[in-house]
Amino acid sequence: MLLYYITDRTQFPGDEPSRRSRLLEKIAEAARSSVDYIQLREKDLPARQLESLAREAMDVLRDAATARSETGSQKLETRLLINSRTDIALVVGADGVHLRADDISPSEVQKIWNQCGRGRGAHAVIGVSCHSPAEVARAASQAADFAVFAPVFEKKDASDACPTSLDALRQACLEKIPVLALGGVTLENARSCLEAGAAGIAGIRLFQKNEIGKVVEALRVQASNPTPRSGNRENVGDEGHKGSRTKL
Repeated sequence: MLLYYITDRTQFPGDEPSRRSRLLEKIAEAARSSVDYIQLREKDLPARQLESLAREAMDVLRDAATARSETGSQKLETRLLINSRTDIALVVGADGVHLRADDISPSEVQKIWNQCGRGRGAHAVIGVSCHSPAEVARAASQAADFAVFAPVFEKKDASDACPTSLDALRQACLEKIPVLALGGVTLENARSCLEAGAAGIAGIRLFQKNEIGKVVEALRVQASNPTPRSGNRENVGDEGHKGSRTKL
């Protein structure tokens, strides 16, 4: 099962330095808890500030990886994706990008990635936000690594966002690409997403408002004996890591 933490520092109290510091603490917590991917989604930041924050986030993840190596831990390394900004992802050495449904195509991002300093044949991990099975199909056809399907459930603070429903999630999971469930997902309803065929769970508040280690443990327990009905649970990432992130 894939776990995907989407950041939003504006949810933290205090001034900007305090929020930024708290976010980096959460990123470190996610890395210690073996969350598979973190999407740095600070859309309000100017490019220079986003780049600075991304560099700090990468430093946090490198420190976590070093600590795991020194202790001989077999936990998976957490990877960082930058929201929409391929240029910043390349500059800071992130693992890939997360794209909007109407963004540049994943295949174009991969082409840029290969041409701009990550080495011939290097693979960018590319996730795409999708809101319908048709968008998931398009993302799959354009060589995205996975889709984040949302919103599955109604969210209390987003009455204008119409939930897609478990039936739509189930249909989306028939595509040949891993699909992660997002939107109103809680520990109480996550199992229903997995049983619909989701390859994992994505969230903002689910991780950010709770102790991440406990959330991860609870989700891993739920995923240990699911009853999959449909969908593709193929691993995502570079070819050298295929299979290493699938825990179902």
